[in-house]
Amino acid sequence: MDEPSMPSPSVAAPGPPTPPVPLAALLAREELGLRRIAGPADADLLWVHTSEMADPYPYLLGGELLLSAGVLLTDPDRYVARLVEAGAAALGFGVRPVHESVPEALVEACDRHGLPLLEVPPRTPFTTIARAVWRLMAEARHRELRRVTRAQQALATAAARPDPVPAVLHQLAAHLDGRAVLLTASGEELHTAGRPPSPEAAAALARLGGLVTLDRPGAPASATDTAGGTQLSAYALGGEVSSASSRDRSDHRTPTRADRHTQGQARDERRTHARDERVTAPPPQGERLALALATRRREPGDHTVAGIAVVLLSLLTAPHRGTDAAGRSAALVRLLLGASPAEVAPLLGPEGPWTVVHARRTDGTRADALTAGALGASLGSTLVDAGYGEGDAVRVLLPEPHGPAPQPGWTLGASTPTALPALAAADLRAARALAHAEATRTPLATEAPATGLAALVPPDRAAAHARALLAPLTPPLAGTLRCWLSLHGSWDRTAVALAVHRNTVRQRIGRCAELLGMDLNDMDVRTELWFALRQE
Repeated sequence: MDEPSMPSPSVAAPGPPTPPVPLAALLAREELGLRRIAGPADADLLWVHTSEMADPYPYLLGGELLLSAGVLLTDPDRYVARLVEAGAAALGFGVRPVHESVPEALVEACDRHGLPLLEVPPRTPFTTIARAVWRLMAEARHRELRRVTRAQQALATAAARPDPVPAVLHQLAAHLDGRAVLLTASGEELHTAGRPPSPEAAAALARLGGLVTLDRPGAPASATDTAGGTQLSAYALGGEVSSASSRDRSDHRTPTRADRHTQGQARDERRTHARDERVTAPPPQGERLALALATRRREPGDHTVAGIAVVLLSLLTAPHRGTDAAGRSAALVRLLLGASPAEVAPLLGPEGPWTVVHARRTDGTRADALTAGALGASLGSTLVDAGYGEGDAVRVLLPEPHGPAPQPGWTLGASTPTALPALAAADLRAARALAHAEATRTPLATEAPATGLAALVPPDRAAAHARALLAPLTPPLAGTLRCWLSLHGSWDRTAVALAVHRNTVRQRIGRCAELLGMDLNDMDVRTELWFALRQE
């Protein structure tokens, strides 16, 4: 009799929408009376199938627990070899009425080919085994959904923290029990969390991250590999997460025959592309980022959890790749080529007025570019200067007439809405407001221009009087005096605001009194000096 035609191995069979069931979990169901008598102890079950064919190979998808009573069993070795070739996970052999016991030749064949062999007692119907497997799958699915839900809540909470990118990576690494890295296209690690992998796995992870950040059509949105027993995966931020999810079903099934064929080709292609990339690729684009993961094993739901993190990280890093990047780039070029701020302002957003915000982390740590960008996104602006020197404040330009709101984990100082020509003065006022906020331990301080009686004096006359009165003072002394008066003469708070010792504040204020020839304890003197200092 001719052999039945086999399905084409080029088409992968869809996996079930549930995680695989470990063979050990099925054997632990004592009411079934199953006993493993040959083959390895570890196997993942995706399906249960019953067949009495002499060669069921053409009708297997891979991952099955095949149940048979051996009605047409004539050549155990060939029978087992064909099951292994088809990707069957295990064989359950029912004793009686066909066979009084499991044939010894079948036991030896399963040991030889590495296929788990289960003895099914006469009292256990095959349908009972199938029902038990489906029940175990439902329980596994429930556990997976609970795990994914907990991870989603933790990641969302982390994304709302003042340092969202490191916080998301930390939670991701904790839930996957591995390493999470934010990589640039050149392989630079911007942020890391979790246990470092071996050098071999780290190098392979960097190559995998470079693959998904290739700046060319057809570049994959995600890729997976293994190195030294470590499971590796990389995801392009801002890519099509849904299409990546449809391509990667590793959470819920073991590879079928077609999967092993295509995955082997894909792995070879990835390695070839990685080698080619080191030689022929154009210079990497720093704004292209990838999330790379290294874990000891892949658990059901890992890909879903990673997908949630990809979405959050794409949103958090979006200010560096926003659609208005071209406008900002054009504005910078025009400024460098001699254009005035008024000429380039329309490229940056609304006409104004603009609010300048200075910010520092409340815990004193320095904010990197991604964390500063996340602050800007929270405030509603992509115009962010993260600062590069130690102690530099993050500066944000808000093209909105409304002031900023306090941000958890940040101390903010803001100017009032200001027209474009006066932004330099607004920047100075925002810096002073931040110093005041830090000294008074308030989350947000705003320094407004002169109002009330002070606003009744013509600005030119007020400025002239201020210049004459404050002429003896150097800029550092005038700044110290202004800060000291704004904090009601508090030595300690002024020292905090200026980041100097309180004795330094005392010496500077004493020097101011000496140069001005005034008694700074006199309220009238303080009022006049405050009026003059406010004209700066």
